[in-house]
Amino acid sequence: MIRSIISALLIGVAALVPAGAGAAGPVRLADDAPDSHLVVPGDTLWGISGKFLKEPWRWPEVWRLNREQIRNPHLIYPGQIIVLDRSGATPTLKFGRRVGAGSDRPLYEKRFPQVYSEAARGAIQSIPVRAIQPFLSEPLVVDDQDDATAGIVVATQEGRVFTGPGDTIFATRILPGVSDWNVYRKAQPLREPVTGEILGYEATYLGRARVASEAGILAPDAGSGLGARDDGDAALPIPASLMITVAKQEIGKGDRLLTAPRPELPSYVPHAPEGEVNGRVVSIYNGVAEAGRYNVVSIGLGKRDGIEVGHVLSLHRNRGQALYREDNVGKPQRFQLPEQRYGLVFVFRVFERIAYALVMENNGPVTVADSVRKP
Repeated sequence: MIRSIISALLIGVAALVPAGAGAAGPVRLADDAPDSHLVVPGDTLWGISGKFLKEPWRWPEVWRLNREQIRNPHLIYPGQIIVLDRSGATPTLKFGRRVGAGSDRPLYEKRFPQVYSEAARGAIQSIPVRAIQPFLSEPLVVDDQDDATAGIVVATQEGRVFTGPGDTIFATRILPGVSDWNVYRKAQPLREPVTGEILGYEATYLGRARVASEAGILAPDAGSGLGARDDGDAALPIPASLMITVAKQEIGKGDRLLTAPRPELPSYVPHAPEGEVNGRVVSIYNGVAEAGRYNVVSIGLGKRDGIEVGHVLSLHRNRGQALYREDNVGKPQRFQLPEQRYGLVFVFRVFERIAYALVMENNGPVTVADSVRKP
């Protein structure tokens, strides 16, 4: 069962990540790259590769993960030994096994990647997933079209102002046959920093609800026990009933609902985009002014730009312009200073025009309007 889940997870990656896709130039070893590394709990593939490579996000190339190997991947567990093979034209990482004991310099036997049958939860992760776990279901990004067609909470159980898990809400525009819905409250617009164009709305994720009974129509002659109706004999619509299964915040009348897609098995294999991309940091999550390592930012690139989960993008700081007047006489000259590359972000969630990314490396604070490009 575990192997089938792992295979399903990485089959999707096969179509996305050919060996060396999007790479620029040869892989470079770190200046103090060790010959081997003993995997310990808490390690990540990115972190381990950083011990060997100057660009740790390129570890799939060094592992020589071609399409077939991605379909039948090796897994890495604490206690295993990673060996750097420098014998070929390009370096590779392989598994090793300790064959000598009691000496100051243990020997290792090189081994090829293989599948292990240990519990999946024991395998180390590609990136620190804990840092992005809260963002895999929230926030939501919606556009005007989404909001115009979204379901609307029109009433709550027993007229309560707000509701929580286990309570019932009543909503219109609930599509028949769709059982799971995300509940949200539209919040601030996400604007392109230079043009001011609205790329979407970062909606506050409130929770999740499941349909208990679908919408219907109350026949004109059906008794409701509510007394005379002010609409004569007109039939009244019956809203859908939904039970709140998850509540991050209180849910009330006027809140919106969007269909909750099936949970996706995300592929966290880092790779560069195949083509050139150029966007900007749109916002820093939670509204702070600056971001650092393992903070989440939104970028003004999305599915329509070819951005996908696993893309690694470089951060570039805009240094602005400078004026210079030689000997303080004559007309001053204006110069556009070159941008400074100072970090990397890892894309983990993608919408049509917006993507969320985790800051993996940075030399200085990440700010809104910084550029993101193919590394």
